[in-house]
Amino acid sequence: MATEPDAASTPIASPPRPIYVIKRKKVVHGGHHGGAWKVAYADFVTAMMALFIVLWLMSADEKVKEAVSAFFNDPSGSGKLTGTSVAGAGNAIELPKEDMSKLREKIEQALKTIPNFRDMKDHVEITITSDGLRIELLETDAGMFFESGRPLPSASGTELLKRLAQELAKLPNHLLIEGHTDAKPFVGDTWYSNWELSSDRANSARRIMELNGIRIEQIAQVRGFADRQLRHPEAPQSASNRRISVIVQYLETPSGAAAPEAKREGKKEEKPAPKKAKK
Repeated sequence: MATEPDAASTPIASPPRPIYVIKRKKVVHGGHHGGAWKVAYADFVTAMMALFIVLWLMSADEKVKEAVSAFFNDPSGSGKLTGTSVAGAGNAIELPKEDMSKLREKIEQALKTIPNFRDMKDHVEITITSDGLRIELLETDAGMFFESGRPLPSASGTELLKRLAQELAKLPNHLLIEGHTDAKPFVGDTWYSNWELSSDRANSARRIMELNGIRIEQIAQVRGFADRQLRHPEAPQSASNRRISVIVQYLETPSGAAAPEAKREGKKEEKPAPKKAKK
C-alpha cells in the first residue's frame, strides 16, 4: 500500500516575483523652427533704421534735405539738385530742360551782386533757347565788355565773366562759348580779321572763366562766328552785333532712357532684315 508523502517534507512553492515595468519618458526635442524669427528681426531693425534716418533728416539743414529728396526722385544720378556723379562738380545744381527758368533767375540774382551791374544790366540778356540757356554780353559803341578791335576783355567784362564762372561752375552741364562781331571790316593787320577777333574774344572769355571755377572738361566748344550770325541783320554795323555768348547746354538723356518711352507710345523697334547667305 502506497504511503502518502509527508506534508512536512513537501517543499512549499515560493510566491511569484513581482515584475517591474520601467516607463521611460521619451523627450522629443522640437525641430527646426525655420527663419520666421529672422524676418521679424530684420523688419524690426529696418524700422529702427528708418526712424533714426527720419530723426536725422528733421534736424538737417535745407541743402541736405534737398539733396536727399533729389536722389530719391532720380536715383540714376541725374537729379535736379545736389548729389551728381560728375567729378569735381561740388554742390552741383543739375537742372533739366523744364527748369532752365530757375537757373536763369539764379544767375540773374548772382549777377546783381556785381557793384556796377546797374550800368551793365541792359546789355546782359539771358534767354532759353533750343540749345540751352543762352547768356549774351551785348557790346556798346564805347565798348563795355571788350574795347573795339581788342581781344582782351575790359575790367567790367572781366568782373562779369568771373561772377558768371563762379555760378556756372556749380553745374554739370557743358558750356559753349561763342564770339560775334559786327560787319565792320577789321582795321589793322591784313592777316587779322573779324574771324580771328571773334575767336580770340571767345577764347579770352574761356581762360578767365576757367581761372574762376569752370572745369576744363566743362567747356564743350569755343567758337568764333565773325559777322555770320548778326543779332540785327537789318543793322549789320550795330554795336549790339558784337557780343560774347555763353550757352549752358541741356543735359544729355542717359542711354536707354528713350526705350521705355517708345514702348509706352506703342512704337516698335524695327529689327534689321536677316542677311541672306551667299551661295
